Amino acid sequence: MEEKVKKALDQIRGSLQADGGDVKLVSVGEDGVVKVKLVGACAGCPMSQMTLKQGIERYLKQQIPEVKEVVSVEVPASSAISSLTGRTRSTRQAVAPTV
Repeated sequence: MEEKVKKALDQIRGSLQADGGDVKLVSVGEDGVVKVKLVGACAGCPMSQMTLKQGIERYLKQQIPEVKEVVSVEVPASSAISSLTGRTRSTRQAVAPTV
């Protein structure tokens, strides 16, 4: 089923990319739950849940009847900061001003 999901996502990817976003496949569970990560403009868009449910999920269910649900996974903010800076906020040390 994973290959079917990848192919179906490729079919709709162009629409997302036209608006500056994209979707990445995270996993396909045996229970029919597809986990995706919305990236680019989709990641911070207030309409992302509508895109996910009314766009991506609906299309996948039409193309692949075994798909029961599509859910978005998020990267925790601290992980995103860590991956960008190479360290977490908690590892930063305060620097006292010199007089």
